[in-house]
Amino acid sequence: MLRPAQVNLRGLHPLLRAEIKWGMFAYTQKAHGRWELVTWQGLANFAREHGLRSLTDTGPEEERLLQKAVSREAVHIIRAVTDWLHPLYVTPIETRELGYILTEHFGRKLTGRSTHMDLTGVSQRWLRDLIWDHLVAILRSPSCPRSGGTFDDMRRAGLELSTFLELQAPAGGHDPRALTADHMHQFVADQRQRERDGLVSLAARGVHGKPSIVTANTRQRVFHRTRRLLRGALESGEAERLGLDRAFIAAMPAPGRMISRSRQPFSDDVARALADETNLSRLAETHDTFDRGLRDAWETILVTGRRCGEVLQLRLDCLGRYGGLPMLWHDQTKVGNYDQALRIPERVHQLLGVRQQKTLTLFEARNNRPPTAEERAHMALFPTNIRNRDGRRPLSYKWFHKGFKPWIDDLDIGRGVPHQARHSLATSLLRAGATLTHVRRYLGHVSERMAEHYIHLTQSDLEDVLQHLWVAGPGTAKPGELLTEPATPLTREQAQAIAVDLSRRSTPAEGGFCTFQPVVDGDACPWNLDCHNCDKFVLSGADLLYWRRKREQWRLLAEGAPDDTTADYLHRYFEPTARAIDGLEKALAGLGLLDDALALDLRKPQDYFERIWSTAFRAADLADAGSEGADDMAGQVA
Repeated sequence: MLRPAQVNLRGLHPLLRAEIKWGMFAYTQKAHGRWELVTWQGLANFAREHGLRSLTDTGPEEERLLQKAVSREAVHIIRAVTDWLHPLYVTPIETRELGYILTEHFGRKLTGRSTHMDLTGVSQRWLRDLIWDHLVAILRSPSCPRSGGTFDDMRRAGLELSTFLELQAPAGGHDPRALTADHMHQFVADQRQRERDGLVSLAARGVHGKPSIVTANTRQRVFHRTRRLLRGALESGEAERLGLDRAFIAAMPAPGRMISRSRQPFSDDVARALADETNLSRLAETHDTFDRGLRDAWETILVTGRRCGEVLQLRLDCLGRYGGLPMLWHDQTKVGNYDQALRIPERVHQLLGVRQQKTLTLFEARNNRPPTAEERAHMALFPTNIRNRDGRRPLSYKWFHKGFKPWIDDLDIGRGVPHQARHSLATSLLRAGATLTHVRRYLGHVSERMAEHYIHLTQSDLEDVLQHLWVAGPGTAKPGELLTEPATPLTREQAQAIAVDLSRRSTPAEGGFCTFQPVVDGDACPWNLDCHNCDKFVLSGADLLYWRRKREQWRLLAEGAPDDTTADYLHRYFEPTARAIDGLEKALAGLGLLDDALALDLRKPQDYFERIWSTAFRAADLADAGSEGADDMAGQVA
């Protein structure tokens, strides 16, 4: 007897009944759509009529009959539930015998990958077992990677070596005791020749099953993973147990220097095309017909320099105002920085605010009610429309690229990827005089080494800026004067000695840089770090806002002085610094970099340079302390 909102499981085998119950429960824990109960009931009736004892008993013939008797959705349900149950029905040892790995056995789920890792393409049992043990050790380690690159590289290396041994080694390489150093030398030579001549791989396949071309990158990865695998077997004693010749292992050379090419920033023409209003409108109208937020996401990437994944994974409540400043909160999951605050322009704040309302409207249309506070806290700003009733799942990079790439092709501006916007922003920061420390902190890199590859992107640009941008500090005879004239530009070596992060051979100071070479080389400062009164101290465009605020601070102090004498003293004391600031502004304006230098403050909260501004100075203190006290305080503020 059938009842509403119920599924009748009477008469089914206990195991099958338990599988259906567990499958229904497991599906409710996933952020998907829904399976109709009528389909479940039809599946139960079919199993009862055909005497099935488990969902795993269904083969191609049963699936064909089930699709005809119930629906195609019923076949999909059986396949999904049996896939979920598979880790419960086999042990890791059994998967080792069968030649595959289930990452769920080790509590792992690689990003964007199936839990099933197939190794059956490696025909030699001894080699397949070595690869299985090696990959399982990685899965069990606390430093297991989140992505599948490591596992793909090892699988490719195993397939390449296995196929070569099957063709060239005695007995197809199935007896490890028959392998010698000559076989490994032949394998190495074969890989290098394929790299040199651009030949296809022995076993690896690319998209749609097409043979993969051996490149310098793939060859290096094969060498690297094969070497780690075999040397690991040698250290663990497994090679000795297998009878694998030590010379065979030692013959695998080191991969050599890994080739790493950093992306180039967008050129000026390309950047203008990608930010053009007409082109952006075409991006939204042609490649995002359902208005999922493709244009909004791209504009946010372009302005903030965030990674594409960081923008797509923004939470609904990612916007805020603090002290009237528009802020964006995001997670830098790649480097483990969560809830990071980023100051954004007002236009981007308004843009994302409109997207918030569209996302809320979409939720209400799907659920006929507004989200609760708990639901809102977990909603995505850019939710996918595929089985995402609660709005938690964000759009994927694959979806973004599917619309972005044809848009780039339509513009006919050459090849480009969203990540180049990040490089372009770093280029702008460097042109404005920012150091690697500034770039690293703003872009969210773990170390300055990760940010160093941005330097070569603007080498010519940066050298031009260095030749004209630096001005003399307040302690020199002519504060604010350009360090060099166009007729006598700085040499490359001198420019690198001034730029703190280019060669790590210079010394940063508060509000500028020290160019005194003994200090640059590591000696102690002979003037006790009195930088602002030193003629070796220079100002840069990256410190313009620092000195502007310093000037405003002194102006407030002078205006609040108890008498004209104290005010005149403060004006005279700060006059060299004011001249240096004026000279810096003129230099930046003459090069067309003044707006870029001021824009640094728009790309970071007010603590961008990690300098705390204190205005807790009272003119009464100067009056009480007398002229000697005024001198001391003036020296501290300067």
